[in-house]
This record gives sequence, structure tokens and C-alpha cells, in this order.
Amino acid sequence: MPPLLEADAPTRFDLPQQQVEQMVRQRDFTGIRDLCKDWEPYDLARMIDQMPDELEAVAFRVLPRDQAADVFERMDFQTQEHLLKALGNETVASLLNEMSPDDRTALFEELPAPASKRMLELLSKQERHIALKLLGYPEDSIGRLMTPDFIGIKAAWTIGQALARICDVGHLVERIDVVYVMDDQGKLLDEIPVRELLIHPTNTPITELMDQSLVSLYAGESQESAVQLMQETDLAALPVVDSTDKLIGVVTFDDMMDVAEEQATEDMQMVGGTEGFEEPYLEVSLWKLYLKRAPWLTILFIGGMLTANAMAIFENEIEKAAVLIIFLPLIIASGGNSGSQATTLVIRALALGQVSLRDWFLILWREMRVALMLGLTLAIIGIIRIAIGAQFGDTFTEFWLHVSYAVGAALIGVVLWGSIVGAMLPLLLNKLGLDPATSSAPFVATLVDVTGIMIYFSVAMYILQGKLL
Repeated sequence: MPPLLEADAPTRFDLPQQQVEQMVRQRDFTGIRDLCKDWEPYDLARMIDQMPDELEAVAFRVLPRDQAADVFERMDFQTQEHLLKALGNETVASLLNEMSPDDRTALFEELPAPASKRMLELLSKQERHIALKLLGYPEDSIGRLMTPDFIGIKAAWTIGQALARICDVGHLVERIDVVYVMDDQGKLLDEIPVRELLIHPTNTPITELMDQSLVSLYAGESQESAVQLMQETDLAALPVVDSTDKLIGVVTFDDMMDVAEEQATEDMQMVGGTEGFEEPYLEVSLWKLYLKRAPWLTILFIGGMLTANAMAIFENEIEKAAVLIIFLPLIIASGGNSGSQATTLVIRALALGQVSLRDWFLILWREMRVALMLGLTLAIIGIIRIAIGAQFGDTFTEFWLHVSYAVGAALIGVVLWGSIVGAMLPLLLNKLGLDPATSSAPFVATLVDVTGIMIYFSVAMYILQGKLL
């Protein structure tokens, strides 16, 4: 909203528009400055809006720099677009960098894609970052990372024209190893390595080099998808298009490496049982470390309380067969460890794009078979341990063979259950739109601990019924 007018300030009805137009034609720039210096920005904007097109840019150039930025923000979109075309890059850059971010974003959203690209190129690095952030792209989208600096050529050109274009703008872009082919409307058609331009005659049409092997990203896609696509294609840069397939920017390998590092760090922190944070460890405040770790630790503590409650359910069985307690830590540890292994493998496979939700049954079937093999291995070791203990000690009763069966069967069941939970939980969270890394190893281990106790004592009650129980 424009500021309130002073009582003695000129209003839009008092503005001598014809006088200003006459002064513009006479090139009386000093007189225009003196006449307009006390006017409100809104009134000046309306006056310039109503001027003939050939006088708008001249009148606007005369305004002092700070006043011009305020006036520009209050102009009609059509006038803004006309001035951006008429003014030089230096003047436009000054205007855009001094505009408020929200007004500038609104302008960019109205401009055609090629014009928005040109405007972004004129911004300072800091203002460009702000502009991209506010351009309507989601926080974790490709649009936040792309740079508008690239070399675009027309499909109707020859190699000679393309090389001339590289010479003209090559010093302004980050990468000159690839050029992007567009049609007259700016729609991306293909990309061509500069090497191909150098090894063919200069009169060769660009269309002869196009192989339609184009890989591009939509600006609204997630940054994770860009990391995955760059890993699959081994490309150093990927073009970014808008909803109409017009080229608006590129994302480079350096940008994706930063994203991949952030994702890997966050996943490792969450797998370890803490929320992710962006700052280096030594720069994070103690209070923030506490807030990030306390919720998870509280959840795990409550999970531990559930474990104690589960043991209380089988209090009578424990009193009758205290020997079962000896193997309880081994049982629940085996289940938790197998679950942690499975969840870590699945989370990593999801992050690398090696598996998807469609593969849930294949993952389940694979984990069940591996878990049975692992459980059988641990069961054999457990049975041998009990057999040796029964021969050389008095810890076990004459029912030691039945105890070994109970421990072995429980190990197979717990490892199987832990692997299923560890493998399926990340997929379930992914289906719900949550980060699979939240199914961290400590969380899975705690969940399997509770159910592992139930499995162990249920199996023991069945096998040892009428013997120790």
C-alpha cells in the first residue's frame, strides 16, 4: 500500500502531466527532477503509466535512483515490462536489486520465461538466491537450486552461429561444455556437447547434430530426484524446464553434491536416533543439541518401559524357569540387530533409487529368506552353546535339550520378525510421505525388543509346557 499523502502534497489530479511530457520532449531533465522530487511514488507511477510509450523510458530515467525503485514497484505490469525492455542492463539491474523481494517475485511470475531468465541474470548473487527462493518453487525443489546461466542456441542455426553465440556469452556462464537447443518459443529440444560443434564444419545445421537423447528436470521436482537422475546419467549438468517445457535454468554437479551430502548427513543423524541439523556439530548450541536429541531419547525410553511391561507379563514363567533369563539379552539383541541391518539397507536402497514402493513384495520375500538363514545360523550356535553348558556345568536341568529347542526356535522367529519390521517400516513411512530415515536403527531395535520378548516367552511356554513350566 502506498504511504498516506501529506495535506500539502500534490495529488494525481494536480499533476501537470502535459507539462512533464513537454519537458521530456525538450530534454529539460533538471526541470523534471525539480518538479517531481516531492511527488508521491504512486502518483508518479500513474503519470508515467499514462504517458506515450516513447516518453515513458526517458521520463523514468530522469528520476533519482531511490525514487525510481519506489515508483517502479507501483507501476502497472505492462509499463514495468515495457521499461525493462527499454532500459539498459545496468539500470534494470539496479532497479531489480533494490525492489522488495515480494514485489520482484510477483513481477518475475508475470514475465515470460525468457524475460524472467534475463532478469535473474542481472541480479546480484544474494538477490538471485532470494528471488529463486520466492519464485513459488517448493523449498526442496529443483527451482531453488537452478542457475539461469546457460548457453542457449536456436534449432534453425548453423554451427557457425552457435560458436558465435558461445563467444558472445561464454564468459557469463559457469559451464560452456554443453549448449541447449531451443525453438523460437524457448522450448527445450535437445542438448549438444560443444565438442560436437568443434569437430564439424561451421556450415552444418544444428538439426543434424540433434539426437533427441535429452534428459531434463521440471523445476518443481524434488532435489532428491535430481541427485538420483544425475547419478544415473553421469551428466555434469541437467537442464531445468517449466510446466511448458521452456528452458529456464540448469543444475550442476556441484549443486547436487551439496544436496547429496546434506541428505546423507541427515539420514545418518536420523538413523542414529536424532533429528537432523544443518550446522557443523561443534557449531550447534548445547540447547539445540538437547532439543534435537531429547524427543528421540524419550521415545526410546518409553519403548524400554514397554519392554519391562512385556517381561512382567511372563513373571510366573520366569520364576519357574529362571534359566530363560540367561538367553533373553541374546534373543532381543539378535532381533534388534537384524532389524537395524534390514532398515539400513532398505533406506540406502531407497535413497539411491535402487528400489521403490512397487518392490515391497520382492523386498519382503528376499528379507524373509535371508532372515531364515541368519536365524538358523544363530539358532545352531545357541543350541551348541547350551549343549556344551549342560555337559560342563550345572546351570541347565535335565530339560536342557528342550531349552535349547526353545532358544533356537525363538532366535529364528525373532530374527525373522526383526528383519520384516526393519525392511517394511521405511517403505511404510515413504508411502505416508514421511522420511524413511525416521525408522532409525534405535527405533526399530526398541520396537523389536518388545515383540521379541513376546515371541521368546510364547515359544518357551509352548515347548517347555509340562517340563519346566
